[in-house]
Amino acid sequence: MTWWNRLQRNPLARAGMLILGCFYALAIGAGFFAPYHPVTDSQADGSLLPPTPIHWTHDGKFIGPHVYPASQGPTDLETGERELTIDTDSPTPLRLFASGSSYKLFGFIPAKHHLFGVEAPARINIFGTDTQGRDQFSRLLYGGQISLFVGLVGISISFPIGLFVGGISGYFGGWLDNLLMRMAEVLMTIPGIYLLVALAAVLPVDLTSAQRFLLIVTLVSFIQWAGLARVVRGQVLSIKEREFVQAARAMGANPFYIIVRHVLPQTATYTIVSATLAIPGFIVAESVLSLIGLGIQEPDPSWGNMLSTATNASILVFQPWLIWPPAVAIVLTVLAFNLLGDALRDALDPQNLRRS
Repeated sequence: MTWWNRLQRNPLARAGMLILGCFYALAIGAGFFAPYHPVTDSQADGSLLPPTPIHWTHDGKFIGPHVYPASQGPTDLETGERELTIDTDSPTPLRLFASGSSYKLFGFIPAKHHLFGVEAPARINIFGTDTQGRDQFSRLLYGGQISLFVGLVGISISFPIGLFVGGISGYFGGWLDNLLMRMAEVLMTIPGIYLLVALAAVLPVDLTSAQRFLLIVTLVSFIQWAGLARVVRGQVLSIKEREFVQAARAMGANPFYIIVRHVLPQTATYTIVSATLAIPGFIVAESVLSLIGLGIQEPDPSWGNMLSTATNASILVFQPWLIWPPAVAIVLTVLAFNLLGDALRDALDPQNLRRS
């Protein structure tokens, strides 16, 4: 039985892949799935609206899925509550493939038609609206373009560095090994979150979200490769003594060719599992930085800065729909990657493959 068959038979792996597949599909196709523009499309009198209920009957008659126009009054300073006004005399049908404004955040597919929508003045806000009257569901989908892909971009930077440094260190040894490993140990002793806060705090304030995104990923990546390099170095110390490496060396092959072609591919099992388990770290790092105001900045959405409203106690009490969607999305994503990583570790275990 191959490792792929073992992975497919693992129910936890299937659950993790299903969750991740849905999340990445929604993020990539956010222009189609999100009913509104996440930045500019706000409702003047619709800030902090609760999730919009979908009705099927009107005046006792079945008329299909529809919503009612809603608006929110000013906040009562004594109770902290706001009066919600719903126009039950104007049912607005929910339509598929509704037209709307397009928006493209990081090069993903924009769309002028959306999966669903309603005609103005009614609005459908599945997860309610934020303090600016913007649709939380649309912002959640577009925020996923940052929060989900920060991990993929991060490992594409940090893992080649870790593999290359670990491969060179383990293969050549000597003073180069000592130098590279001492450098890795220094990086591993630096508290990552404090370094990120310090570096992010000195970034220019006029950076766009795309530029800030790339800088954050780069900063995180350059302090994340050290642990991988140390493990790879240990594996290379053993691999370089095997017969096929000795044969390549005897034939006069270039050392760097031997490292890339013969040595590092032998570490693929560990690298794949490690990459899967490292992605949640990048997602959490971006979320923390955006939560404390040093990551992706408003008005562009990310799951981290959507959580920043949790610092307001009244939001937690009266508008919990602002907190739960991004929080649950982060938890499910991290959990799915961990489930997939654990399943990959079991599926790629040489002992399990031999028993199969």
